Amino acid sequence: MSKSAKVRQLVFYSGHVQGVGFRYATREVALGFAVNGYVRNLPDGRVELVAEGSAAEVDAFLQAVRAQLEERIARVDRHDQAATGEFPGFTIRG
Repeated sequence: MSKSAKVRQLVFYSGHVQGVGFRYATREVALGFAVNGYVRNLPDGRVELVAEGSAAEVDAFLQAVRAQLEERIARVDRHDQAATGEFPGFTIRG
């Protein structure tokens, strides 16, 4: 896939998303998709997720995360960003 074909989504999840295995579940979901990026807890109680890949893969991945963890999620804020190709895989940060 060419770099120009990649998209990047910055997503913030609010709700009961920390201390419940959200990051680990998200990483497991990511293994089923051709996406790179990370997920991490933020000091304000939200979870931040960055995902890069084809538009179809990123959308499918984010839909799967929402479907699996919807009972924990009160709000989702998605933002388009330029893909950088900086991530070798999908990881949990801090």
